[in-house]
Amino acid sequence: MAQFVHPATKDITLSGVLSALADPIRLQIVRGLLQESGCLSCTAASPCPTIAKSTLSNHFRVLREAGLVQTSKKGVEHQNAVRAADIEARFPGLLMVILAHSMSDGAAEVGAGS
Repeated sequence: MAQFVHPATKDITLSGVLSALADPIRLQIVRGLLQESGCLSCTAASPCPTIAKSTLSNHFRVLREAGLVQTSKKGVEHQNAVRAADIEARFPGLLMVILAHSMSDGAAEVGAGS
């Protein structure tokens, strides 16, 4: 059975969060998860249906290790939810500012600049 590593709230770093959200795919994953109530599977949270499963899995690993996403196993699926309360407790307002800024400048589009 897969064991997921989730850092404690006190161990979430600003550099880790910013690095994870620097990728437009991961930024869209977080935005999509925040718009949903509850958890989503990796596939349902993917902003691009043609993304390889291994690539998508890596994106979720980066988000999880940065402390942005909580992953749990439900049956054969991995369910994901943003750790918004933990991020807010650690860095008040940061996540919303990043998401708002990325929406205003169009930087969060998949394939932007590619």
